[in-house]
Amino acid sequence: MEVLSLSQLAEEQLASAREASSGRSGRSLHPGQHHRLRQTLVALLGGRSLDEHESPGEATLQVLRGRVRLTAGEQSCPGGPGDLLVIPPRRHALHADEDAVVLLTVTPRP
Repeated sequence: MEVLSLSQLAEEQLASAREASSGRSGRSLHPGQHHRLRQTLVALLGGRSLDEHESPGEATLQVLRGRVRLTAGEQSCPGGPGDLLVIPPRRHALHADEDAVVLLTVTPRP
């Protein structure tokens, strides 16, 4: 059994994002190589984005810190701490309105 502190990992990823020229950082928590479920902790500094990209399968974003906006086409969905955003099965982007950390959970398409 393994226990991870999301609070501690969130702080570490925000510190890494602050040092990165891209203003973002990520760490796989439960990689999908031998598992269908993948979880990744992603930190984005305020004003930074993950550009539009394809949906890798069924996915959710749990906002742990800060405020984000998930956009898909003309639709936009804000999220704050404690919110769970369901990622649509089409191209989408994520923008951090302020320094933020999200937990991305994906079950890839078979």
